[in-house]
Amino acid sequence: MITAIVLIKTSVDRIPEIAEAIAALDSVSEVFSVTGTYDLIAMVRVPRHDDLADVIPGRISRIDGVEATDTHVAFRTYSQHDLEAAFAIGLDS
Repeated sequence: MITAIVLIKTSVDRIPEIAEAIAALDSVSEVFSVTGTYDLIAMVRVPRHDDLADVIPGRISRIDGVEATDTHVAFRTYSQHDLEAAFAIGLDS
């Protein structure tokens, strides 16, 4: 599974509606409203790199009010949840 982190600039007066529209798309697992240079961050998960083109410029960028996107593709994923599960292997609860 390929994970892309998409930083999104939007029309500021429509952030909630745009976030909901993006969150409703297939392959979008989460959308965060954030402070800083960007208004939203979307987590996109797809099986193939080619699918990113369908989701990001093909759907996210076409939502009314989306002004710009900046996409970062993850090489690896590290999370506290994964580390705890790995250390718990073989241990009785």
